[in-house]
Amino acid sequence: MQPISTTFRNFALGILSVLLLTGVSDAAEVRVMISGGLTGAYKTLVPEFEKATGNKVLTEYGPSMGTTVNAIPVRLARGEPADVLIMVGYALNDLASKGKVVAGSQVDLTKSPIGVAVKSGAPKPDISSVDAVKRALLAAKTIAYSDSASGVYVSTEMFDKLGIADVMKDKARKIPATPVGEIVAHGEAELGFQQISELKPVKGIDIVGPLPDELQKITIFSAGIATGAKEPQAGRALINFLASPAAREAIIASGMEPIAAGGAK
Repeated sequence: MQPISTTFRNFALGILSVLLLTGVSDAAEVRVMISGGLTGAYKTLVPEFEKATGNKVLTEYGPSMGTTVNAIPVRLARGEPADVLIMVGYALNDLASKGKVVAGSQVDLTKSPIGVAVKSGAPKPDISSVDAVKRALLAAKTIAYSDSASGVYVSTEMFDKLGIADVMKDKARKIPATPVGEIVAHGEAELGFQQISELKPVKGIDIVGPLPDELQKITIFSAGIATGAKEPQAGRALINFLASPAAREAIIASGMEPIAAGGAK
């Protein structure tokens, strides 16, 4: 008999923890709003969760912040239903302070570093040090960054830290809603900055690597139960599954680091 694989064992342990923490209930439809950072791992894990629990997961995608029509705060403001919110941690906490998230239900799931991308086949600049990143930015004709957490940091902190904020005003632009990697893949920007987990699924780009430690900004992605959720128990089961050992392999493969969590309350 073949030994049980680590993946299968972790999956079984994860499902067991879900059942122990939440109890077994009738199949439910769980409505999720999720931002891009965790999407790669999420798409791998949701079918496993559905198969194991009998629940159906209905998903809407959008940025954690901003004013675009798909942004999660905008969706909630216009009354779209949700059971689970998965997004940048500080943006989730902001929604909690406004009564949009059940108090105490937040669970930190992953740490996500910012990476740099170029179009497939293009020369990869040196980004191994602070000075190298500065040179690469000054040499690039066009630069793209997201309208979410990574982009806020790049545009409001990193450029200033490098002393090139004024120069960047003319050639760096914020990309609302659309993945930055797609802009790079289409040749509309020479360099793209976004979480590595959001760059990895995009075809037509090469990921140069993460920013050096001195410039890096780690984003925490978290999950919580939306206020007014129709399926809070099933929502907690999903969050607990994403925080369990079963999810670890998929999260790492997507370019993020799992965070040990106690599960949703």
